[in-house]
Amino acid sequence: MSERKVLNKYYPPDFDPSKIPKLKLPKDRQYVVRLMAPFNMRCKTCGEYIYKGKKFNARKETVQNEVYLGLPIFRFYIKCTRCLAEITFKTDPENTDYVMEHGATRNFQAEKLLEEQEKQIQKEREDEELNNPMKILENRTKDSKMEMEVLENLQELKELNQRQANVDFEGMLLEYQKYEEDRKRKQEEDDEREMKSMLESAHTKRILEDSDSDEEPLKPPCKLKPKVPPKPTDILNEQNTDRPNKKLKPESWEKSVGKLTGNPHLSGLVVKKAQTKKADSSNLSKSDSVQKDCPTRLVTEIQNSMALPASAVLSSAAQVQKASAVCNSSLSLLGAYSDSEGSNSD
Repeated sequence: MSERKVLNKYYPPDFDPSKIPKLKLPKDRQYVVRLMAPFNMRCKTCGEYIYKGKKFNARKETVQNEVYLGLPIFRFYIKCTRCLAEITFKTDPENTDYVMEHGATRNFQAEKLLEEQEKQIQKEREDEELNNPMKILENRTKDSKMEMEVLENLQELKELNQRQANVDFEGMLLEYQKYEEDRKRKQEEDDEREMKSMLESAHTKRILEDSDSDEEPLKPPCKLKPKVPPKPTDILNEQNTDRPNKKLKPESWEKSVGKLTGNPHLSGLVVKKAQTKKADSSNLSKSDSVQKDCPTRLVTEIQNSMALPASAVLSSAAQVQKASAVCNSSLSLLGAYSDSEGSNSD
């Protein structure tokens, strides 16, 4: 079974193309083509305007007995969109354009017709000048006269315009000069005003900065104060201030017997010695002075040790230990003495 779309066909060895019969078609055969209107036109029958670029289904045929340099000329048949009247036009290879033939008139063709007429006149004139030299002289004299007339007419028109206008050119120039001077002066004044405003703003800014610097002088960096350690004697002072509010400690003989003033019946059993009171007061004062002196000595020794070198610190520490030992021994003796007094009284 053969293929449906065959590109290569089989030609037998005895194939002779001259034996193939040719179709006899008429030379003026027409073809249906799709084209656009090549120019603006107006139908002569109904006056409908057909614009350039409108599409038509046209019939095309070759014009008989018309050839330009071996190029055939084609004719196209279209119908009016309103009245269906037939319109024909053909190609113009000489001018690379189309020529309106029948059924409509071409719009915007007056300029083209004028140019064609001028070309035709020029061509006729050249043909006459080729064979007749006297004609050349006549044409030159005519051209010179025409140029003189044109120049005279132009001069008359200029004079007429000057009379009617009455324009003072010198005054116009003076006014223009004054305008330019005023414009330059205003520009200079604007520049000076702007410069002054800029200088004033800069000056005020500088004054504000100077005032800010005067009002807020640079503060020196604050130095941290070294924390002073509290003195050990402050604790004793607090205790001394709190003593009057505290109740006095009762004596040992008061716990057993009671106060002398508390019971009037027993007041005659115990007799106080005056000497013992004096001795007790002297001993108590001594013990208080020793207690007060011990902490102060310790503080002075510590402060001295902070300022002395290492060897001196060691010696001061030894002295402090000796002083504390003396304080402890004195306090122990005082306690023993008080115990002995209590036993005697019992």
